[in-house]
Amino acid sequence: MTVRSFEDDGRKDNNRGLPRIGLGGRLSENIMHFGRVLRRAGLPIGPGQIIGAINAVTQVGLGNRGDFYWALHSVFVNRQDQRDIFDQAFHIFWRNPEILEKMMQMILPDIGSPEAMANRDEISRRVSEALSQSQKEASGEEQQEEKEFDAALTWSAGEVLSQKDFEKMSSDEMREAKEAIKRLRLPIMEVPTRRFRSYSSGPRVDMRRTLRAALRSCNGYIPLMRRERRTRRPPLVIICDISGSMERYSRMILHFMHTVINDRDRVYTFVFGTRLTNVTRYLRYKDVDMALSRIGEEVVDWSGGTRIGRCLHDFNQNWSRRVLAQGAVAIIISDGLDRDEGTGLELEMIRLHKSCRRLIWLNPLLRYEGFQPKVIGIRAMLPHVDEFRTVHNLESLQDLTRVLGDEPVSHLNSTQSVMIS
Repeated sequence: MTVRSFEDDGRKDNNRGLPRIGLGGRLSENIMHFGRVLRRAGLPIGPGQIIGAINAVTQVGLGNRGDFYWALHSVFVNRQDQRDIFDQAFHIFWRNPEILEKMMQMILPDIGSPEAMANRDEISRRVSEALSQSQKEASGEEQQEEKEFDAALTWSAGEVLSQKDFEKMSSDEMREAKEAIKRLRLPIMEVPTRRFRSYSSGPRVDMRRTLRAALRSCNGYIPLMRRERRTRRPPLVIICDISGSMERYSRMILHFMHTVINDRDRVYTFVFGTRLTNVTRYLRYKDVDMALSRIGEEVVDWSGGTRIGRCLHDFNQNWSRRVLAQGAVAIIISDGLDRDEGTGLELEMIRLHKSCRRLIWLNPLLRYEGFQPKVIGIRAMLPHVDEFRTVHNLESLQDLTRVLGDEPVSHLNSTQSVMIS
């Protein structure tokens, strides 16, 4: 199908730089192709959204570029983590119809043109791949390439993906990573409780059952009944930072939290930016897209600032007694960059550390070699955690699952040595 750009009508709004609707429904075709670009970039775009976008543009008209932008935004974007992808794709796709006509047959910009190359650093990798993939499909080349697989090299594909930073993953790699996260299991060790159960080889004598057995015995023989402590998996509490500095990792971490909470019981999840939000009930949805959509509607401080001390104070005051019981394991996922410069943070960390059996801090900044805790917030938190680990790729999440299945180790054990002074 040959698609013509708006330039064919020869009419534009000189004040706003937006093409006008011409005869033949070319604007509808362009909106359809724009929806395809967004779908390839990872947004859930279907025929219903495309029809809705066409109707929305018809209602607002094309007299103002801002109205045109928000009309498409209101239909195509339904989660806060989709805003950046839409924004980048919009400004590239609708930037210059003359360039788009020359670049590709389906009104997609050429990534290799001089003007596009000047702005290439501003294009996210997912949007860039979506545009280049559409260009390749529009070229009409149907040549069947022979694919040769080298058995000696295929083993390393999964390893490369597991070691790749979430920030640098393409849209296809993100999908593969999400599927790998779904297969993760969290073997948290079982801890003894105060209750007992009957066990013939138990280390303790159950005096009550022994006396009852002695009363029933008529031959003077008193059998010793034994017991042992019951064991149970401790509660798991995950507190995740969703501020602007953690935006690149929070999406993947939320997928990890969804997998964990649907794999076992007694898991409690919280997210925070400038305020604390309990998202446990939303992550219990089996459909991860629906779960993230509900979280996007509930959380109002997404990609904003960070007030770690204030949010931990809210948690310690309102939630710690409810969820931190029976030897709970607490996980804080944050980069430690605090807007309030660590005000009250150390006191809240001390209280949190005393309330749980094990406190683990996952920080994506730890992936950098030579990392030093120079920020006030990091220096306030670091002395009061049992383990300090990185979280930036699949391998780090797999390491976390192994660590949680082991006995707690010495204070402040981490994947690398960190100097506090």
